[in-house]
Amino acid sequence: MPGPTATRVPRLFNRSTWPEARRIADILRKETIGGALLLAAALTALIWANSPWAQTYQDLRAIEAGPAALHLNLDLATWAADGLLAIFFFVAGLELKREFVAGDLRDLRRAVVPVAAAVGGVVVPALVYLAVAGGTAAKGWAIPTATDIAFALAVLAVIGRSLPDALRTFLLTLAVVDDLIAIVIIATFYTSHLSVLPLLAAAVPLAVFAVLVRRGVRAWWLLLPQAFACWALVHASGVHATVAGVLLALTVPVLSRTPPGGTEGPGPAEHFEHRFRPLSAGVAVPVFAFFSAGVGLGGLAGALSDPVAMGIVAGLLLGKPVGILAATWLVARFTRATLDEGLAWIDMIGLAILAGIGFTVSLLIGELAFGESGARFKIAVLAGSLSAALLATVILRLRARVYRRIHQSETADSDHDGIPDLYQQP
Repeated sequence: MPGPTATRVPRLFNRSTWPEARRIADILRKETIGGALLLAAALTALIWANSPWAQTYQDLRAIEAGPAALHLNLDLATWAADGLLAIFFFVAGLELKREFVAGDLRDLRRAVVPVAAAVGGVVVPALVYLAVAGGTAAKGWAIPTATDIAFALAVLAVIGRSLPDALRTFLLTLAVVDDLIAIVIIATFYTSHLSVLPLLAAAVPLAVFAVLVRRGVRAWWLLLPQAFACWALVHASGVHATVAGVLLALTVPVLSRTPPGGTEGPGPAEHFEHRFRPLSAGVAVPVFAFFSAGVGLGGLAGALSDPVAMGIVAGLLLGKPVGILAATWLVARFTRATLDEGLAWIDMIGLAILAGIGFTVSLLIGELAFGESGARFKIAVLAGSLSAALLATVILRLRARVYRRIHQSETADSDHDGIPDLYQQP
C-alpha cells in the first residue's frame, strides 16, 4: 500500500475552485440567454428568407450606412460581421486572458487539456474537410473548425442541468481557445489584401487604449474613440476587423491595482467582461446570426450533396469530436492522468459532439472564403450544427439522468454558508 508520500495520480476535469465555479456559472447564464436569442434570430431569418417576402430580407441586408468619407459606408450585413462580431471577439479575448492570468487555467496542468482539445478540434476537422472537398474548394478548410459558444452552451443548459460543472467549464474554455485560434486563422489565411500603413497606424489608438486602461480609466467617452479608431484602421488594412477586438482585449489588465490597506476589487478585465458580455451575447451575436442565417432552402438535398457541403458536415460531425477526443486521450495517455471521480469517457464523447456546433464563426469564415456567391456552405453549417446538437442531446440527456441521482448530495450546504460542502472538502 502506498505511503503518505506516494505520487498523486493527476485527474482530468477535476473540480474547479468555488470562486471559479461561481464565475463560470454566471457566464453560463448569460451565454445561455444569448444562445436562445441566437437561435430565435437564426430561425426568424430562415423563415423570412423562405417566405414570399424573401426579397425584402435581402434588401434589408443590402442597406448601406456609415460615413462614406471614412470608407465605412457598409451594408448592414457587413456591419454585423465586421463590427458587431468585434465585440464578440473582444469578450472572448478578455475571457481567455483572464483564465490564463487569474483563473484556474494559470495552472499548466489544468490548461493543457482544453488547449490540446481545442487544437485537435481545429486540425482534424480541417483535414476531414480537405479529404472530402479538396480541389478548388480547399479555401473553405477552416469552416468546420470553430465551436459556437452561445449555441453550444444553450443546448447544454437545456439538456444537461445535472451534468458536472467540470464538463461545462471544459466546454466553455475549449470554445474560448477555439475562438482565439479562429481569429488567428482569419487574420493569417483570409486576408486577401494587406495595406501596411493603416495596420501600423492602428497601433497608435491601440497603445493609447492600453495606457488608459492600465491607468484605471473606465470612462467610455475616452476609451470608445480609441477602440473605434483601432477597429476602423484594422478594417482599412484588409485584415478582418474582428482582429481588433482581440487586440484590444489583450491590452486590458486582469489584476486590479490595490492601494495600500485597500480592498481588492474586480480587475479591469472582469469589469469590461461584465459590461460587454450581455451586449455580445444578447445583441452582437444574434444580430449577426439574423443577417447571416437567412438562406433559401430550395434544393436542400442537392446542396448537401455538393463536395463543399459534405466536407463541412463531415468536419463538424466527425472531425470535431474525433479531434477533441484524440487530443484529450493523448494528454491522458502521456500524463498518466485519469478522469475525475464520477466522470466517464461517454461524457466526453457527448461533449465533443456538442462542440461540433459551429454556427457563428463558421458562417463568418464561410463568407470570407466563398462570399455571397452561393448558399451551399450556409446550408451545410446549419445542417451540421443541428445534427451535432441533436446527437449530443441524445447522449448527454442519458448521462444527465445518471448524474441527477447524485445532484442533491453534490449541492448540499450543511453549514448554510452559501458554499456547497463539495468545495470545502480538504
